[in-house]
Amino acid sequence: MTNTKSNNPFINRRDLLHMIGGGFGMYGYASLLENSGFLADSASNPSNPLAIKATHFPAKAKRVIYLFMNGGLSEVDTFDPKPMLTKYDGQPMPGEYLKTERKTGNLMRSPFQFKKYGQSGIEVSELFSKVAEHIDDICVIRSMYTDVPNHGPGMFLMNSGHLQPGRPSVGSWITYGLGTENQNLPGFIVLCPSGGPPTGGTSLWNSAFLPAVYQGTRIPNNERTPEKLIQDIQNQHVTPAQQRQQLDLLGQLNNLHGQKRPDDPQLEGSIHAMEIAYRMQAEAPEVFDLSKETAATIKRYGQGDFARGCLMALRLVERGVRMVQVYFGTGQPWDSHYDIMAHQKLAREADPAMAALLHDLKERGLFEDTLVVCGSEFGRTPAVETSGASIVQNGRDHNHWGYSVWMAGGGVKGGMTYGSTDDFGFRAVENKVHPHDLHATILNLLGFDHERLTYRYSGRDFRLTDVHGRVIKEILA
Repeated sequence: MTNTKSNNPFINRRDLLHMIGGGFGMYGYASLLENSGFLADSASNPSNPLAIKATHFPAKAKRVIYLFMNGGLSEVDTFDPKPMLTKYDGQPMPGEYLKTERKTGNLMRSPFQFKKYGQSGIEVSELFSKVAEHIDDICVIRSMYTDVPNHGPGMFLMNSGHLQPGRPSVGSWITYGLGTENQNLPGFIVLCPSGGPPTGGTSLWNSAFLPAVYQGTRIPNNERTPEKLIQDIQNQHVTPAQQRQQLDLLGQLNNLHGQKRPDDPQLEGSIHAMEIAYRMQAEAPEVFDLSKETAATIKRYGQGDFARGCLMALRLVERGVRMVQVYFGTGQPWDSHYDIMAHQKLAREADPAMAALLHDLKERGLFEDTLVVCGSEFGRTPAVETSGASIVQNGRDHNHWGYSVWMAGGGVKGGMTYGSTDDFGFRAVENKVHPHDLHATILNLLGFDHERLTYRYSGRDFRLTDVHGRVIKEILA
């Protein structure tokens, strides 16, 4: 005989059948209420972790597009011109020689021409001539620096504010703080090819100790059809109504399970993930279908995975997704150790796509409240790299002492540069900016005091900027 005492941790058969039967009855009742308009929208439901939330102060940006040039974009070949580098080409660098990860030799001038653009007259290299046409809308931070010259830790620091995996990503903190405007799509979406993640892997968009619902959802932007972008997005065997019944029954069972495991983040994350997956069936196939765009629009973005990622990012933020991160590719494509001319090929894909994104954000009325950030985990040395057995010795080593990041839209001053590196582009020397400062500024534009956006875990209040960070007020509009 089944023990039915109150202290028994197991449920008896009669109660189980009663609750399951009640679950189906409540499902029908809930459907009637929903059709009658009595149920509140999920975005206003306080129990919904992705509901829109209040900020600490009025926000200038509502959403973020983070373009990541994984591998290390060279600042002296793109957004930080150095005439002295040309003058002393082939000679040892005067003054202090900074320690580099690999052996480097004499100074090497940029093989790319720089030109002034816009009313601001900011110089940009020919590699990004199309982006440069929007320079009056862009703030170039030329004084970034980071802690180590290694890809993995550098990627983690720029993406999660810590040198090691195990901390929530920028996108997870943003969706935790803001929620999202579209309940039929994930609040944080990551676009990178399916061939393999960037160096650092899925930890770059992990929610870590934040609730799992804030983790980034990775979409392979190398696929061209919605069916391949999101596996099993359409169920071929049951109708949406039948799926809803299954999900509601599963929800009932999960709730019973959860009563014995309160505040279980994995269980709560699974429940919310299944709900979002169900709702995605209605909207995701359309939002990822780039054939909905005109041929002229697709042509402006160009070909390649990153181009598709930028166009997808536009369509996602247009539909209320809070944070979209677009990685340039798998691994570390911009890691030009042996021949900096590899940057030229990569820029042919990146330049038109980023320029088209900035143009279309304006055309569709999204630029003013969409923050676009573009950067790498570090930069590259002004001196030629001499290590390795490559025949070509025309490349640059990692440089964590100084590099560039640019920002546009979402409350950022356009047509300006901030900070500077030394005469050769090696070390940040004026108005130095650490990734913690960049993150504090991003959160500020979204309406948050970075010191107050915290999450208590393991007896400590954690935040994206750890115990550091200052807002770069000089670049705020």
